[in-house]
Amino acid sequence: MGATLLIVEDDDRVRAALRMALEDEGYEVDEAPDAETALDHLKRCGPPDVMIVDLVLGDMDGFTCIRQVRRDHDVPIIVVSARDDTHDVVAALEAGADDYVTKPFEIKEITARMRALRRRAGVAGEPSAPVDIVLDDDPKAPLVLSPAGGVVRRGDKQVHLTLTEFRLLCELAQSPGMVLSRAVLLERVWDRGFFGDERIVDVHVRRLRTKIERDSSDPRIVVTVRGLGYRFDAPR
Repeated sequence: MGATLLIVEDDDRVRAALRMALEDEGYEVDEAPDAETALDHLKRCGPPDVMIVDLVLGDMDGFTCIRQVRRDHDVPIIVVSARDDTHDVVAALEAGADDYVTKPFEIKEITARMRALRRRAGVAGEPSAPVDIVLDDDPKAPLVLSPAGGVVRRGDKQVHLTLTEFRLLCELAQSPGMVLSRAVLLERVWDRGFFGDERIVDVHVRRLRTKIERDSSDPRIVVTVRGLGYRFDAPR
């Protein structure tokens, strides 16, 4: 059985063309003409392996759709949109998207990016994954990253991260004390799957901090090294 894909696109011709092309590539494709139909599909069928979401969807736009999906699911999301303004790209990533492709596009570019996202999903199953890493040694509720288990826990509760956030955290936590530049993080985390502004790293770091830091305005786990990049500071 091939990977499952949900296309959320209000243009019937674009949606049909995407479906036919991706089915030819071996994907099992479902489609939704609007955000409401997509959210109902997720409730009935569960999350697919990848979602492709347009931003212009009628009553509920793509940004809202992505935020709604992120409340319950970590499914990789690629935005495909004619809107190429940097503000739209950043807003989509802030909402929870993992990647952004502007129209017009080549199908092979879409499939390459989907493969990159699915490779990130496999990081938890790598046999060489290290032991658990303590991110915050709070005695009441320690924050622990388990690369092998694919989870982050605060005490006995799981912290829900997207695949990109999890992969980003793994890269930083496995190199404690080392500064990793945005370019290095783009190459390692995005598998060369995003050819855009390096600020995509800043957006995902900001989202990650809201989930793992005690105070995201004063980060102590993922620290900014001005002009250089980011560093993971292990508990002392």
